[in-house]
Amino acid sequence: MTALRTGEVAEAAGVNRETLRYYERVGLLARPDRSLGGHRLYPRETVTVIRVIKAAQRLGFSLEEIGELLGARRPGLGERAVVKLGEVEAKIADLEVVRDTLRAAITAGCDDLVACSHTPACPLSS
Repeated sequence: MTALRTGEVAEAAGVNRETLRYYERVGLLARPDRSLGGHRLYPRETVTVIRVIKAAQRLGFSLEEIGELLGARRPGLGERAVVKLGEVEAKIADLEVVRDTLRAAITAGCDDLVACSHTPACPLSS
């Protein structure tokens, strides 16, 4: 197994060097070995771990949650995914209310919030 230096890992995983150092500081990545010259030497699987971290972030998981998923702590991915899905669906429902209210405000011609709030057609006055 050939170890990779920081720049090689960053390039292969599509992140910058500071991201690697940050993930190391917060415990998402194990502290790598060092070369005789003091350079960090990461195992090749670090690239995969970083890709998993980035994919989990795109799914809405926080770095703390990802740390729990990567570690041996429970609950596991399936249970956490169900919880995250519920959170995402709640956010979508909230955003749909915002969208519908904004559409109604546009339709009602609400140019002035204070003036509009005194009219029965204003969706913002309820």
